[in-house]
Parts: sequence; structure tokens; C-alpha cells
Amino acid sequence: MRIFSFFLFILFISCERNAITGRRQLNLFPEADLQKQALTEYRSFLNKNKVIPVASSKQAEMVKRVGLRISNAITNYYHQKGLSNELVGYNWEFSLVNSPEINAWCMPGGKVVVYTGLLDVTKNENALAVVLGHEITHAVAHHGNERLSQAFIAEGIQVAGDAFTKNNKQTNSIFNAVFMPGTQLGVLLPNSRNHELEADHFGIIFAAMAGYDPRESVLFWSRMDSQNKNKMPEWLATHPSNEKRIQKLNENMEEAMIFYKHQ
Repeated sequence: MRIFSFFLFILFISCERNAITGRRQLNLFPEADLQKQALTEYRSFLNKNKVIPVASSKQAEMVKRVGLRISNAITNYYHQKGLSNELVGYNWEFSLVNSPEINAWCMPGGKVVVYTGLLDVTKNENALAVVLGHEITHAVAHHGNERLSQAFIAEGIQVAGDAFTKNNKQTNSIFNAVFMPGTQLGVLLPNSRNHELEADHFGIIFAAMAGYDPRESVLFWSRMDSQNKNKMPEWLATHPSNEKRIQKLNENMEEAMIFYKHQ
């Protein structure tokens, strides 16, 4: 009983209140450790996939341009709020990878990958900004740290020092499952859906801060809905249903439009 109580105490003191979302979350890993591991995995991913050069592609140039506008807006916003320390170690990079997958992701430290398949659905810069705002929110809101912490506890893995320095296949596999495409089923499902809605909410705000119309988010998710030929029940999905997303986006649109109108 005492051991269990001590375990709960450790979990409690490990919970931090996110500076932007205001929600308490379990973050067992130092951000610097995650950024270091993210850089390693990011470079490995780029070496194994076809990256489209910015100099020879208007699409790649667009991804970088939109991404930098959003990252600059976020950096300025955090500075105005006295939260610059939250972005220490962020060195933003935006890469377009040739793949038919409709996906994008952002790792700790601001390493962002967009797949060419996504651009067939975004159609325009406003929609791309909404997606990038969403993925960047996952990183700055420490969703990955939270899910990684939950996964380590669920697997009974000790968190001590830099958990990734020993090149342990299990820990590295969990890291990649959390931060890169391909999420787990099981105990992480409910939090994953909550994270998605949180990223939708702040994603349209960050896009609006950068001068992109957040209303495009509803049109984008309507297009995404038409892409889903075989829909899974929401309770089995790692992400909310597109209908739930659109509902929540509309509820948060007034707030996002305030930022958009001030650009």
C-alpha cells in the first residue's frame, strides 16, 4: 500500500500544467532528451525517404513558407506571453516527402514532415496552415511527452536518466510509435482523441495568428471525410470522427477569428 501511495505521489509531482492549454499532464521526460532523440529519428527518416528539394519544387517551397510563417507567429506569441523558455531548443525544419499517404507530423524541437498525398486534400495554403498548426500544437503542447510517459508506465519501463541513450529497441520503438505515423491501440486511445481535439483547437488559432483563414479547417475536414471510404466506429479510432472534429472546430471558430481579424 505504501509503495502504491508513493507511486501515485511520484505521478502527481510529475504532472505539469501546460503553459498554453492550461491542462495538467504527466511529463516524465526532459524536453531536451526528447528533442535529441527526435533529431536522430528525423534525420534517419529523411535518409530513408525521398525528400523533395525546396529549390526545385513549388510545393516544397510552399510547405516551408507556410510552416515558417506559423512557427514565427507561435514564437512571437510565446515571447509576448513571457513563455519563450517553452520553445528553447526549437530549430524549425519543414520537409516535404514524396508519399501518397495523407499525413503530416511534428516532432519535439520543431521537426516537421508533410507527405505529398496530403496536398491533394489540403488544396490551398489556408488548409495546409490548419494542418501544420495542428501538428505543431502536438509538439508545443507536449502531447508526445504525455503519451510517451503513459506508454512507459503501461509497459513497466523504468524512466531514469536519458531513456534513449542505450539504443534500446523497445524504448526506441515506443518513441517512434508515439511521435511518428502509426499510433498504438489500447490504453492510449482516449487520450489520443483528446489530444487531437486540443490540437485542432489551438491549431486553427496558430494558423490564424499567421494570417491564414481558420474557416478553411471545416472545409478541409469535410474533404477528409469524403476520403474515408471505410469508417471505423469512433470508439475504435485513434482520432475523433471527422463529424466530431467539425463540430468542435465550429465551436472554437469565433475565438480563432479574433486572431485572424487582428492580422
